[in-house]
Amino acid sequence: MVDVSIDFGDKYCLIKIDGEVDASSSIHLDEAMQRAVNAECPKILVDCLNLRYISSAGLGVFMSYIQELEANDKKLVLFNMNEKVYKVFEILGLHQLLTIVDTEEEAKKDFVE
Repeated sequence: MVDVSIDFGDKYCLIKIDGEVDASSSIHLDEAMQRAVNAECPKILVDCLNLRYISSAGLGVFMSYIQELEANDKKLVLFNMNEKVYKVFEILGLHQLLTIVDTEEEAKKDFVE
């Protein structure tokens, strides 16, 4: 089970994931990502502090938005990811396609324009 919340700010949208993202719960992540992409905020931060597990379906959600984010000139940064979850991204090479940093402060710094 997963709880996905989203807060909208002027400079960024903040998505927080709490729980496990698998095939049955990835729809909640997808809905939050779609809302963030459609919002006026140009940057999307994803807080993975309480993300305990992510399946290929969850990874697919992030991957499905890469082109749309680029087309809309939006940036995506994931942060606070535990080592176990990061390893999943790393094994599949997704750490090279997505921006992943350690802290929220780093995620925000990444957006200095």
